[in-house]
Amino acid sequence: QVQLVESGGGLVQAGGSLRLSCAASGRTFSSYAMGWFRQAPGKEREFVAAISRNGGNTRHAVSVRGRFRISRDNAKSTVYLQMNSLKSEDTAEYYCAAALATDNWVIPESYVGEYDNWGQGTQVTVSS
Repeated sequence: QVQLVESGGGLVQAGGSLRLSCAASGRTFSSYAMGWFRQAPGKEREFVAAISRNGGNTRHAVSVRGRFRISRDNAKSTVYLQMNSLKSEDTAEYYCAAALATDNWVIPESYVGEYDNWGQGTQVTVSS
């Protein structure tokens, strides 16, 4: 198991930027592919972005492509989500997730069930 703690959420105006961080502890961070998901009130949790365990492969949801960027620092056991050009529809609770990976380049499918370790979430609110 790996424990995940998100930070960096907050209130921002539309068009602004935030950077979310997710610090991991427990098992070896570099063994895990990492993902970000979000959940708005009354909606299902949805995929935002994911990164392979070596950081060399990433995937971003169409809705955030070109605005958000996932990255990781294995030396710091941390994954980041840089969010630019924020929109009101980006308002949600953002969750960090980890999936044990057997390959340096693999990214899990973009489903909640593909990940077995979750953080507690951090709220992002974008005002229009």
